[in-house]
Amino acid sequence: MENQGRLSHLFVTVFLCNFATYLVFPAMTDVIVEAVCGGKDECSLSIYLSGTQQAITGLGAVLMMPLIGKLSDVYGRKAILQIPLTLAIIPLVILAWKRTTNFFYAYYAVKTLTAMVTEGGILCLSLGYLADNVPEGNRVSAFAVLSGVISAANVSGTLIARLLSIAQIFQVALAVSIIAVAYMRVFLKEKSQDKDNSFEQPILKPDTESNHVGCESSKKIDFIQEIPSPNDIIRLLRSSITLSLLACVTFFDSLAEAGVQASLLVILLLFKGPISLQEGPKCRYTPHHFWCSNCIQCMFRACQ
Repeated sequence: MENQGRLSHLFVTVFLCNFATYLVFPAMTDVIVEAVCGGKDECSLSIYLSGTQQAITGLGAVLMMPLIGKLSDVYGRKAILQIPLTLAIIPLVILAWKRTTNFFYAYYAVKTLTAMVTEGGILCLSLGYLADNVPEGNRVSAFAVLSGVISAANVSGTLIARLLSIAQIFQVALAVSIIAVAYMRVFLKEKSQDKDNSFEQPILKPDTESNHVGCESSKKIDFIQEIPSPNDIIRLLRSSITLSLLACVTFFDSLAEAGVQASLLVILLLFKGPISLQEGPKCRYTPHHFWCSNCIQCMFRACQ
């Protein structure tokens, strides 16, 4: 029962932070086009900026995710989860204040840096928290529930965005993100690791750990030693064929998803403006309307 309460608090936290993230998605294209392109229908600079941001974020995440996982093994999931949740608030503060060109570039720089930790970090730590609090035989079900919570946040954020103005979207997202951090700090409980359970021990261990077993001084590990080296990552992947195959599947899945996101802005710019159909009423399509199912149907019918 105690574990169920912990999981429910985790699900609420994940829902709130993902709700704020997906709430902003439909409005970002309008903000980018207006701030960078001056409202023009064709603007290659926005495409380059989005691609550059994804590339930098992806490379940074490759370095940051092992570090986040390692630190969470040492200091606890909740303590490290506060970092990406708090960092996710900063970009929203900028666009909630203003969405002019200067503010957008400030948001762009801050978002590029914070996304190295937030994109993937929250999910990584959430999965680790589930693994700590759910028996091994029930973990797949718990992971499925977590995926359902994220999907529910996606749908809810997208639908709510249709009811708000651009300014209100960022203000609501900022408020929800702050609530997520406060809720997590108050209600989410940390679980102490079982030293006798080998399944709850860090996978990547320092070489000097065996010399400090049973000593309190082992708790005070130098921060530099907590950073997994590339050799540690390679050794970890080579240690298990299943883990290596899983890494390959994840890589290609992320590659395909990034390609879809990168081309989405091109599609939105292409179909910005009135679309006349031979049958039925005219459909006014703008980037903000992309998330409306009726306008998606108009877009595909116009391609025929």
